[in-house]
Amino acid sequence: MSTRTYSARIAALALCAIAACSKKDLPRQPPVPVSVTTVKRASVPYIVTANGVAEPMQTVAVESQVNGILNRVTFAEGQPVQAGQVLFEIDSRPYVAILDQARAQLTRDQAMAVSAQRDAARYTALVKEGYVTGSQADQAEANAASAAATVVADRANVQKAALDVANTTIRAPISGRTGSLLVRQGNLVKANSEPPLVVINQIQPILVRFAIAQSQFPDIQRYYRGGNALLVRATPSEGTGVTLSGTLAFVDNNIDSTTGTVLLKARFANPEGTLWPGQYTNVALQLYIDPNALTLPAPAILTGQQGTYVFTVDSAGTAKQNPVRVARTVDSVAVIASGLKEGDRVIISGQSRLVSGSKVAIKGVAR
Repeated sequence: MSTRTYSARIAALALCAIAACSKKDLPRQPPVPVSVTTVKRASVPYIVTANGVAEPMQTVAVESQVNGILNRVTFAEGQPVQAGQVLFEIDSRPYVAILDQARAQLTRDQAMAVSAQRDAARYTALVKEGYVTGSQADQAEANAASAAATVVADRANVQKAALDVANTTIRAPISGRTGSLLVRQGNLVKANSEPPLVVINQIQPILVRFAIAQSQFPDIQRYYRGGNALLVRATPSEGTGVTLSGTLAFVDNNIDSTTGTVLLKARFANPEGTLWPGQYTNVALQLYIDPNALTLPAPAILTGQQGTYVFTVDSAGTAKQNPVRVARTVDSVAVIASGLKEGDRVIISGQSRLVSGSKVAIKGVAR
């Protein structure tokens, strides 16, 4: 063996010895710190979510029923008003004059009717004695009937004139909030003309309309028919984020074939005016409460190529990837349909550093 070959073998053996020592000295992977939670059973509501739009309970376009000059506007636009509150006053003098004339006409015709009735009574007595003919008595009776009919017509004219006078004062038909004022003091207003004088929206209470898929309609139909007051929560999409609670008030009588949805409406007291007509909201309709649902915090659920899964921890502190099927998620709680059982320990944080078989160190237990 040559000196060169012998040196090469010695070098190779030295390298192998060094590699073996290096491999032997590799540090063990430390346990991954994680937080865990326990799968447990709890009462969880079954909730249908949707996007909704607030709309007024009632909308009234206030119009004048008589023509005239607008003398007075008694409110500020955008102001809340109460039913019966005076909103506008129109110049009533022409209508008061017509009313006075109608009353005078009624008084005159009432007097003439009384006189005609007396004449008819006298002619009836005289015809029996032969002093007047039967046709004359009939004519007197006809005159009395005509005078009585004239009095009836006069009373109707008085009522119409009095109504016109009353209509010169325009009152709020409902309680609500006024919109833009479309006429000003001194303007000439006309009966039943466009645009209206003002529009009033009733927003206390208020409605929120929303649509749900027809696949969910059988459940809603079953629980709504049961006479239950189905709870609905609405949260404005933007703004304070205050959530209001109300009840389902309306289910449409047909399914929209173009969208495959059913229109629903919920009623909210809205005491603080949180919801405003036209405002977009997030709606949650609660159908029932499952008293024995298998639950897990939603952050524990991971999604991979094979579907949803979680990491469980056994008694030896080893993590294991476990496929699960989630029935639904309510707020931050996932309802488990299969894959876990009550009491299983599931990792809720620190999963990003795990693979199946990793050792873990439990640093916290989530409630």
